[in-house]
Parts: sequence; structure tokens; C-alpha cells
Amino acid sequence: MAHTLDKLSEMRQGILIFVYLAVLTALEFFVAVQFVAVAILIVVALVKAALVGYYYMHIYKLNESQPDEHRESYEYKTLTNRIGLWLFLLSDSFVFGGLMVARINLLALTRPALNQYLGLGVTVVLLVSSFFMNRGETAMAHGDRQGFLRNTLVTFGLGLAFLLGVVGVEWPSAAREGLVASFGNPTSGPMGAVFYMMTGMHAFHVLTGLIFLGVIWMNGRKGLYTAEKHWAVEAAAVYWHFVDVVWIFFYPALYLIGKLVG
Repeated sequence: MAHTLDKLSEMRQGILIFVYLAVLTALEFFVAVQFVAVAILIVVALVKAALVGYYYMHIYKLNESQPDEHRESYEYKTLTNRIGLWLFLLSDSFVFGGLMVARINLLALTRPALNQYLGLGVTVVLLVSSFFMNRGETAMAHGDRQGFLRNTLVTFGLGLAFLLGVVGVEWPSAAREGLVASFGNPTSGPMGAVFYMMTGMHAFHVLTGLIFLGVIWMNGRKGLYTAEKHWAVEAAAVYWHFVDVVWIFFYPALYLIGKLVG
């Protein structure tokens, strides 16, 4: 797929990537329910993350270069900001990577007894939110301010629904089933600590992402962004898709992989 596309082509590309993600998520759920195939789940998660990273987060833009005489240009500053953002995301990924290592070392091939359909539901909601975020960013990149505002607002609503689904529904449900964040609890042990740390850290990033979305939406209403100058929109979109990528790995790690315990 080309990197420089007109608005309609970019929108179609976003739809196509979303269809791929939807099919892969359905495959992921089916494999987890019908088979014990950890390797397949890992491969599916990697493919989904690659699709989001390349097409929604535009990692290829890091290859864009500007000549030295343009060091004061908006484009050059955007490029350096983009590199800084990706370095931040790389450092942040070590936090989530550490949580994944803790999950593997402490739980091995076991997993907590969680609501499978709720897990699938919040995952779908987050993936759909990334789809609308991509549409919002694409709209702004082509000067469609109303399209940007509309899609960003939908993204915010879906992100809030995800946050409430995990913290407001899944956490109390898990607690009622005896999953508590205490290493000393004989019915939970490290499983509760791992579950709440992983979902809690991710929920915190969703919350900060929602704040970011709120800021760019309000600025968008004021007309502060144009097709030529909308770095804040791109940064918010990349950060939101990063949150999505993290959940792409956390979802199978918590809900699909391993023998049920509890």
C-alpha cells in the first residue's frame, strides 16, 4: 500500500486494516477456545501489532527526512517530535514488557478465571476505537475538521467504555470470584497481583489517552489544526494506537493462554 494516498484511499486502507484485525481477533478467540495452541496465539498477536504499528501508527514516517536548510520548518520540527514520541513509547514499552515477563514467570501456563465474553467485548471496543482514531487523524490530515471532531469524539466514547468495562465491571467481577491483589492470599496468590497490575497500568494509559483526546478535540473545535499543521493530532493518534498494541498482547496473556485456575 502506498504511503501517500488521497483521503478516500486512506479511509479505505483504514477499513481494510480493521477487517484484518477483526478476522485475526475472531481467529484468536476460536483457537483459544478450541485448541491449546500458544504459538498460534503469539503469532496472531504479533501480526495484529505489526498491522497497527505500520498502518495506524505510521512507523514508516520515521524514515522521512528534511534537508538541513529546513531545520526551522514545521515539517522538520514534526520529524524530530515524531522521533521523540517513538523514543518515549519505546521506553514505556519496557514497563509493559516487564509486566508480561512477570506474568510468564509467575503464572506460567495458567490464567485467572475471567469472563471470556467480557474480555472479548472490551477488546473489540478498543480495536474499534483505534479504527475511528485512524479515521479522525486521516480526516484532519486532509483538512476535514468536522470529520476529525466527529471521529475523535467516537474514539473518546469507545475508550471510556473500555475503561469502564475493565475497571468498573471486570475488576469487581474478578474480586467477587476471589481474585485479589495479594501475594499472601491463598486463593489468589500472585495471580491477583499480576492481573490488577497489568490491567491497572494499561487502564492508567487509557485514562491519559482520553485526556489527550479531550485536549485535541477542544483545540480542534477552536480551529487550531490544519491539513498542513496537525502534529498534536498525529501524536494523540500514535499514543492511542500504542495503547491498543499493548492490549493486543495483554488480552491473550490474561484471557486466552494457559490452563484456567480459580
